[in-house]
Amino acid sequence: MQHPSGRWPAEVAAVHDALTRVVREIVAGRPSVDGLPSFALQSVLSYIDRNPGCRATEIAETFGVHRSTISRQLRSCADAGWVRAGEGSLHSGYPLTLTAEGGQALAAAAERDLAEIAERMADWTPRDIADFAAALRRFGHSDPTTGDDHA
Repeated sequence: MQHPSGRWPAEVAAVHDALTRVVREIVAGRPSVDGLPSFALQSVLSYIDRNPGCRATEIAETFGVHRSTISRQLRSCADAGWVRAGEGSLHSGYPLTLTAEGGQALAAAAERDLAEIAERMADWTPRDIADFAAALRRFGHSDPTTGDDHA
């Protein structure tokens, strides 16, 4: 990937390139197969599982995407029998919950993810894995205004 020369240290550019590759593999490389949700649908199911009764507008706001994107994803989840919409209004939205099938699909997708991660890390030491997990937590929780580690 092209980076403005001299503006960023090579190490920062290398992290950017690696993150871009991994995200692309996760998002684009995992379509729905064998009754399991794609990465995008798995994200929606996971959110609903953690926030029963949430509405599409809340999911869209949390994910930073347009409501129509979430509506399409929810339609796919409902068509698969993974999500149920409760009583509500068109204006405020419908409270969403996972069905039993949705919970099973989410668990199966997580199992698939964990198996892939374990395969990729098969030759890593337990210390390598622990260090990587700690670095990811630190990266995910850093405060960009202070640079402090809030992990």
